[in-house]
Amino acid sequence: MTIPALLVAAVVGRLISTAALGDAEILRHHTIGRRLSLEPDDLDAASKDFGGTVTVAPLAVLRPATTGDVAGVVHASYRSPLAFPVSARGHGHCTGGQAAAAGGVVVAMTTERRRWERREETQLGMPEYSPSYGGYFVDVWGGELWADVLRWTLRHGGLAPRSWTDYLYLSVGGTLSNGGISGQAFRHGPQISNVYEMDVVTGKGDLVRCSREQNQDLFHAVLGGLGQFGIITRARIALERAPRGMLFADFREFTRDQEYLISLEGRPSGERFDYVEGFVVLDDGLINNWRSSFFSPRNLIKLSSLGSAATSVLYCLEVAMNYDDSTAGSVDQDVAALLRKLQFMPETEFATDLPYVDFLDRVHKKEQKLREEGLWEVPHPWLNLFVPSSRIADFDQGIFKGILRRNKVGGPILIYPMNRTKWEETTSAVTPEEEVFYLVAFLRSAVGDSPEELQKTLRYLTRQNELILGFCRDSGIPAKQYLPSYGGRRDWEEHFGHRWETFLRRKMEFDPKGILGTGQGIFQLNSVIVAGHDAETKTRNPTSSPGRR
Repeated sequence: MTIPALLVAAVVGRLISTAALGDAEILRHHTIGRRLSLEPDDLDAASKDFGGTVTVAPLAVLRPATTGDVAGVVHASYRSPLAFPVSARGHGHCTGGQAAAAGGVVVAMTTERRRWERREETQLGMPEYSPSYGGYFVDVWGGELWADVLRWTLRHGGLAPRSWTDYLYLSVGGTLSNGGISGQAFRHGPQISNVYEMDVVTGKGDLVRCSREQNQDLFHAVLGGLGQFGIITRARIALERAPRGMLFADFREFTRDQEYLISLEGRPSGERFDYVEGFVVLDDGLINNWRSSFFSPRNLIKLSSLGSAATSVLYCLEVAMNYDDSTAGSVDQDVAALLRKLQFMPETEFATDLPYVDFLDRVHKKEQKLREEGLWEVPHPWLNLFVPSSRIADFDQGIFKGILRRNKVGGPILIYPMNRTKWEETTSAVTPEEEVFYLVAFLRSAVGDSPEELQKTLRYLTRQNELILGFCRDSGIPAKQYLPSYGGRRDWEEHFGHRWETFLRRKMEFDPKGILGTGQGIFQLNSVIVAGHDAETKTRNPTSSPGRR
C-alpha cells in the first residue's frame, strides 16, 4: 500500500520539526519518504519483541534498500536540534525492548522482502579467499539472518561461518552487537571475534568502513556495543570448510570434565570436540528442555528411571565432533576415546549422527514443535549470566540445588564454559576477569491457560530472576549479564567496571546525542555527555526507556 506523500511529510515533520533542513529537502536527499512505513501492522510489530514483556511504539518504521537510507535517517536526526531516536531491528529476538525507538524510527534491517528480493548493494557477496586473512570470507548485509548466510556459503564453495549461535534465525548485525555465542565459542571465540571488517553508520549519520587496521576504535566499539555506537550495514565474516556431519553425544557430566574438554581446543581434529554445551535437567517437560538434544523422542529417558539420581539435579553435556570423508571412518573411535576419560552415567549416553546443517538448525526444529503446541509466542523473561569458574560450584549450590530446585523453572537452562583468551579485550563486550567462565542461560517461557494465569507466571519467573541476581550479589559472585538489562546508570557503570570510561568516551565520539540504542536505557536522548554523566536537556520524548524496567 502506497503511503500518501502528505502523510509521510507530516510524520517527517514531527520527527524533525525543529531541524535546520526543511521536510522537502530531507525527503528529497534521503529518500526517507519512500522507505517509511506508517502501517499499523508494521508499527505494532516494531513495538514488540521476542521477550513479550515490553511494548514501545515508534512513530515510523524504515525499510532501507541501501546503506544510504540508513545513513540518511540517522543524519536527519543528528542535524536536528532535538534529535529523535533511531534503532536498528533485526529479527526481533530481543527480550526487553532493547531495539525499541519510542517516538522515533525503527530501522527494519531484516524483512521477508529483503531476504528474497535483495538489491545489488545489500545482497550476499560471493565467498572469497584472502591471503592476508589466511582464509575465506563473505560480505553480508547487517540484516541477513545467519540461517541464510549458512545456506548461501554452503551452496557457493561448501563453506560455513566459523562461529555460531545455537539459534540461526538471528540477524548478523544483532549478534555482532552483543557477542554471538554457542558451544563452539571455546574454540573459535564468539562471533565478534570472527569478523574482519564492517561498514557502520555512526550516530552522526556518517558511513565508516572499519576493521582491526582501519578506524579501529569504531570497529572495537561496535562489536558487543549493544547498538550504542553505530548500525552495522555490512560485515565481513570469517569462513571455514564445512564438515560433512557431526557426531554428538549427550550424558550427565561435571563442570570439571567440561573444563577439561575445552582445554583441548588446540589439539588436532579427532583429539578434541568441536562443540561443548551443557544443560541443567530438572524435569521431563518440553517447555523445560526444548534447547537440548537430550530431550528427543528417540533419546528420551525419564528422570524417574535413574533411581536415586532423580531426587537431585542432573547435568547433561552435549558434545559434537566434526568429520568429513577423510575422517568418517575413525570418528566413532575418536569420540569413544574422549568419552572414556570422562565420568558420567553410562545409561544416559546417546550418540547421534547428523548432517552439519541439521545439527546447526536443530533449535529451529524445536521452535517449530513449540509453535505447534502454542508455546513459542509467549512472554520470555530470559536471564543470561557469565559466571567465573571459581564460583560456579557456589552458583550451583545456591541456584540449581537451592532456588530452582524448590520452584518451577519455566524453561531450559544452559551451562557451558568458555575460554576468555578467545574474547578480544578491545571490544565492548564484558566478561568476568577469570580465564575460564561459564554461560548460564535461563531461557524461560511464561505460559498459562488464561491471560490471568499467564501474567501470574510471568511475575513469578521475573521474581525468580531477581532472586538469582540477588543471590549473586549477596554471595559476592561477580557475574556479568550477557544481553544485559539494567535499571539505571549506576548499574551500567558497575556492569562495565573499568571499561566504563572507554565506553563513555566512544559514545561521546560516535553518538554524542544519544540517538542510537535508546531501548537499552544506558544514555539519555538529546543529552550532553560530560565527565561520565548525562546532563539531560529539554526533550519531547518520553522520560522512561523500555530498557528501564
